Parts: sequence; C-alpha cells; structure tokens
Amino acid sequence: MSAKGASRAQAGIERTAFGRTRDGRPVELYTLRNAGGLTVRFMNYGGIITRIEAPDRTGRRENIVLGLASFAEYETANRPHFGALIGRYANRIGGARFALDGKEYRLAANDGPNSLHGGNHGFDKAIWTVAPRPTEAGVGTVLSHVSPDGDEGYPGTLTVHVAYTLSDADELHIDYEATTDRPTVLNLTNQTYFNLAGNGSGSVADHLVQIEADRYTPVDANLIPTGKIAPVAGTPLDFRRPIPIGARLRSSFEQMFRAATTTISC
Repeated sequence: MSAKGASRAQAGIERTAFGRTRDGRPVELYTLRNAGGLTVRFMNYGGIITRIEAPDRTGRRENIVLGLASFAEYETANRPHFGALIGRYANRIGGARFALDGKEYRLAANDGPNSLHGGNHGFDKAIWTVAPRPTEAGVGTVLSHVSPDGDEGYPGTLTVHVAYTLSDADELHIDYEATTDRPTVLNLTNQTYFNLAGNGSGSVADHLVQIEADRYTPVDANLIPTGKIAPVAGTPLDFRRPIPIGARLRSSFEQMFRAATTTISC
C-alpha cells in the first residue's frame, strides 16, 4: 500500500512487520496518515489501535491513546483490551449463557460467572484481513474477519467488516458491518482508552467530560444490567454539563463503586 499521489505526498497507508504470535502467525502494523499529517496506527491482530498522534491547541503532537510497548505484551498482558475490536459480544453476558429461539447456548465464563468480550478468544485476538478502502477526503482501510459457526459457543457463521477511516478534517470514523447465516447475538465495539494530554502524561482526572444522557442502566454486583432505566439526576453519573472526571471518580455511590472496582476487566 502506498500514498495516494504527489499532491498528497504525506497522506497514505504504510504497512510494517510487528512480530509474530506465539503460534507463528505474522502480525503487521498499519499507519494511516492524512493530508495534515495526523496519524493512526493499528495492528491486524485484534484491529488494535496502538497510537493516535494528534496536535493539541498549541500544535504539539502527542500519542493520545493508551497502549503497550511491544506486541508480546499485547498478546499476553492486554487484559484491559487496549485499543481492540471487541466481539462477538462486547461487555458481559450474565451466567455465560443465553437463550435464542428456544435453545440455550453456553459460553466461556472468563469473568467470574459471566462471559466477557466474546470469550477466551474473542475478536481482539483474531488476525484480521486488512485492505485499503477508497475515500475522497482522507485514507481508509477495511478489516475483515470470519467467525465460524460455534466459535466460542455462538451460533452462526458471522462475517464482519470494520472500516477505519481517517479524514482530512482529522476525524477517525469506525464503521461496523456484519452478516450471519443464522440467528445469533452481536454487539461490536472498539475499546480504545484516551488521555488527551498524551499517553504517560499522568491522570485524566482534570479532563472535562459532557455526556448528554438523562438516564442510565444500573448493574448488579456482577455488572449485569438489572433491566431498570434510572435517571442520572441527583447522582454522580450526571454529566449533562462539563465536569472534571476526577470530581466523580471516588464517589461512594454504589454504581460508581461497582464500576471502579472492576475497570481492569473491561
């Protein structure tokens, strides 16, 4: 893969070797660079975004996502799922089982009694096929993966395409598409962690956050939604106006405490 032409000399896609899995599969690192020089790097292993180098308000560039130093660490120590594509099912499935069309399906219990992020070998550990994706104002790729029927206990052969597109307006778009040959359950996401001051710069406690949501879904002690839809008003989960993250992190509110004590498993 190469840059798109002389008029966009800095824009393009680069591919380099990044190591091998323990079973010998090659791992590659892809760099997307737009016309303004902003870069996004990701692996074909798990679709993991390893770097986003972006300028701050003064023009100083920093890597604003969290990650690990080597591929070996990503393969063996990435319990927080830094930067990874998550599937077949992001978050937890209670009791590591679900019923669909009158049949019960049992999954790997890899988070206490629950199944987390697709099981023991979810999409974050797959080697994705990567191809360039034509776009008029930026650069892009499509990552593809086929999950066979019965993979980690899920029914149906599932074909997934995820597009990473970096626009010349410095926007990173992630678009998901999936098809299946029989009914199944699906919940896809990317789990990138951000520090807008730069990776390694310290706490994000001073970051201002605004979430325009007036309700939330409470969870039980195993972090499974209870089915209730509760108002954020009067709780530390009310971020309808900009508030420093640190102002709420150490709240004794039960829902905050449950999330804080299990963050490393997310």
